[in-house]
Amino acid sequence: MLTSLSELAPRKAAGPKLAVLTAYDYPTARLLDDAGVDLILVGDSLGMVVHGMPDTTGVTLDMMVMHTAAVCRGVKRAPVIADLPYATYRTPEEAVASARRLMEAGATCVKLEGGVSMIPQVQAVIAAGIPFVGHIGMLPQSVREEGGYKKKGKTLEQVEHLIEDARALDAAGACAIVLESMVADVATKITLAVGASTIGIGAGVETDGQVLVTPDILGSFPWFRPPFAKARADVAGETLRAVREFIEEVRA
Repeated sequence: MLTSLSELAPRKAAGPKLAVLTAYDYPTARLLDDAGVDLILVGDSLGMVVHGMPDTTGVTLDMMVMHTAAVCRGVKRAPVIADLPYATYRTPEEAVASARRLMEAGATCVKLEGGVSMIPQVQAVIAAGIPFVGHIGMLPQSVREEGGYKKKGKTLEQVEHLIEDARALDAAGACAIVLESMVADVATKITLAVGASTIGIGAGVETDGQVLVTPDILGSFPWFRPPFAKARADVAGETLRAVREFIEEVRA
């Protein structure tokens, strides 16, 4: 079980692979921490699975600060990654100011989406003494510009750009990089090419770790689940059963 970001490099070299899950509230975070998850991500996916938004672009920094604080109250051991939401890191100065708010809420490190084009922001965040996690491949915050969620790394040009992005983030000092929805072979190449730990989601099994949205593996958000996420419980079904049982008892 990971207890510090300083353990990432040894884990990349010798294993075992990193198990990463999302949390948006105190009880979930406490349970994940107790279960032994290596890293906890306060993802802007909360926009959809907590707030019912169509995508992540409506998530605000205030929302991320509130959820990050709740999660950190429940965590005693696992490092907590907090997402910088859409339009909160348009300049290096804005990125640092936004990152500081998440760190003040208790985060261990922050994450933003993008590679080469975001290097000035990444460098500014790291120069401010804030540990940083990158995110390349399919970028949920760009879903509207791209017209949907599209797997990356299918063309030679995309492959070259992904590797360039990963190497740029690695050189800037990212401690880890999320590789989302990309061809597995490309994720493998990136994992071998960088010193940072790679954390895959829909990117094959050869990354240094895997991350999933916790409601997807718990079956607590039945209205949508990506094909790469295996439901390991049926919380939605149990909730319906328990509530219906309560209703019947009240009306009896």
